[in-house]
Amino acid sequence: MANDKSGSEQPRLEAQRKHDKAESESQVNEKDRRLTEESRVSDETARGEAEQLRRLAEESREIHEQHREELEQMRQEREEARHAAEAARQSAEEARRAAEDARHATIAAVRATADILSANLEQMKYLEEMRRVYHDVKGLIKKPPSN
Repeated sequence: MANDKSGSEQPRLEAQRKHDKAESESQVNEKDRRLTEESRVSDETARGEAEQLRRLAEESREIHEQHREELEQMRQEREEARHAAEAARQSAEEARRAAEDARHATIAAVRATADILSANLEQMKYLEEMRRVYHDVKGLIKKPPSN
């Protein structure tokens, strides 16, 4: 009987083992499905985050490009201002030279005027001397000689 029990017990134990094994495989498969689903959700989240980072990187690149263009424009404006300042400096230098030339011309004109006035004064002195001589000669001609 013990043999009988043992013999009938074996298929039942075998069936129990198969059942346990099937249940264990079912649990493993369920865990695999959950892990696969979690992995899929995690991958999808990572893809979403990667897409968001890509968009942020694109926006950052656009902002960087805009700033680069603004800096280039500022550099050009600064260069134009430098050229304008240089032109103004040259104009101021030319005006200074023109003012210096005008000062020299004024000094020359004043000297010429002084020379002309001096010559006129000398002529007036000469004419005055001639007038005096003329009056003296005229006075001598009108008076008869007294002897």
